[in-house]
Amino acid sequence: MRPGAPEVGTTDRLAEGVVHLRAVLTLQEQVALVERCRALMEGPSGGYVPRVRGGGKMHVRMTCLGRHWNARTYTYESIRSDHDQQPVLPLPEDLAQLAARLARQAGFSVLPDVALVTWYGPEGRMGLHQDKDEHPETIAAGVPIVSISLGDTARFQFGGMTRRSPVETILLESGDAFVFGGPARLRYHGVSRILPGTGPGVLGLAGRFNLTFRKY
Repeated sequence: MRPGAPEVGTTDRLAEGVVHLRAVLTLQEQVALVERCRALMEGPSGGYVPRVRGGGKMHVRMTCLGRHWNARTYTYESIRSDHDQQPVLPLPEDLAQLAARLARQAGFSVLPDVALVTWYGPEGRMGLHQDKDEHPETIAAGVPIVSISLGDTARFQFGGMTRRSPVETILLESGDAFVFGGPARLRYHGVSRILPGTGPGVLGLAGRFNLTFRKY
């Protein structure tokens, strides 16, 4: 951890239902998670660049656990029908429990059954969007999204309930978690850019892994 970085477990409550857990993962935990993310991205059901409606390519690589998110239909499914027809790998119990622990630290209770593993290269980004493709009961209950950052810092854009709402820029650093649910569950968010060379050197990353956990 670089000089001046927050102590492990620093909690910023940014708004109702919005919690930034800064430096919540130890360096050892980050190293282990990065190894797993790399193995997933390079495995038989590994990462790919999704194509959205209209045929445009996203600026990230992605793979899913538990259920596959189809970027063309904005639905979850058991096979990767928009890519290679391969079955979705299960979400390991220990990763689900990690997300549940982080949710508890943020004041929520959830055991997720889906994880999106996303790789942002140095030019990676993601436009403002809502996470609204889960089951309607999940959305209505405000069940939270739990996000983990690994590697280079992301300029995270967090807005309001409409695309035109004011947007706040939050720096998500390696080892941070960001949790939002309750009344904030459908707030718009995205990543405007990755800051190269800002991650811990021991991770050996030129870019960023992001794991987002959710309950379908």
